[in-house]
Amino acid sequence: MSKKIIFMGTPIFAVPILKSLYQNGYPISVVYTQPPQKSHRGQKINKSPVQGISETLNIDFRIPQNLNNNIEEYDFLKKMDADLAIVVAYGQIIPKEFLSLTKKGFINIHASILPKWRGAAPIQRSIMNLDSETGISFMKINEELDSGPISKIYKIKVDQNLNAQEVSEQLSLLAADKILDNIDDILDDKSEFIEQDHSKSTYAKKILKSEGQIDWNDDASKIIGKINGLYPSPGAFFNFNGERYKILKAEISNGFGKNGEVVSDNLEIACGTNKSIKILEIQREGKKVQKVGEFMLGSQIRKGSIIKNV
Repeated sequence: MSKKIIFMGTPIFAVPILKSLYQNGYPISVVYTQPPQKSHRGQKINKSPVQGISETLNIDFRIPQNLNNNIEEYDFLKKMDADLAIVVAYGQIIPKEFLSLTKKGFINIHASILPKWRGAAPIQRSIMNLDSETGISFMKINEELDSGPISKIYKIKVDQNLNAQEVSEQLSLLAADKILDNIDDILDDKSEFIEQDHSKSTYAKKILKSEGQIDWNDDASKIIGKINGLYPSPGAFFNFNGERYKILKAEISNGFGKNGEVVSDNLEIACGTNKSIKILEIQREGKKVQKVGEFMLGSQIRKGSIIKNV
């Protein structure tokens, strides 16, 4: 008899994992994803990446606004009597009463080495923290956020030159591969789930836009971690003469000057511990992304300018 699998996910991170299951013959009975969102000016409705791939693969999907106190969805899943639910960055906490609606539980693929970086933004927080490694954890969902027992952890080294989007792509492809090594054992009760060491837990709280502001008193490596960790959104930024500038790409350099001082004609800015960062790609508020050479042709930010911490 064919197994029934529920998949719950929303962002592009979840897409390769859903495709991997589908293309390798695992029957996805239904997909749950977040409802389409209106763009900032309300002119366009944006479907989630998981809804898009579900439509392409002709998989049934559901887009409830909320699962809490949602009798319709509870009854739907209860009637389905599924074997397993796989959750990948769904964007909602699964209510306690739902967790008993599949035979083998709800399995979460979380983008960190648990118990480190539980929560909403594990990849960004790991990069901003200058971690040397990250990974994915296969865990069984329980009532507490990302605190359930773990069956497998797969680790990768973090290249400090990569941004959050690039690391996310690496982890997503890793998860898409490793789910195939794990799903049969989970379905056949051959996977061992081990309790996390809760005393070592840390939390990756949701990113706030205000966190993107650069403090030029910080160490250069910390500033690079912020630039990479917050790419592409909300982005790391500074203010100059009343305008906001987002830094998309930069590298550590050896320029010397006062913290916040532009020390070369190539937009090299001095920061803490006698180092500097050299900006490679930048975006002036309301303008397109530019390589630094093009940007400097018309910029008021010149060698000797002081960028203050506002």
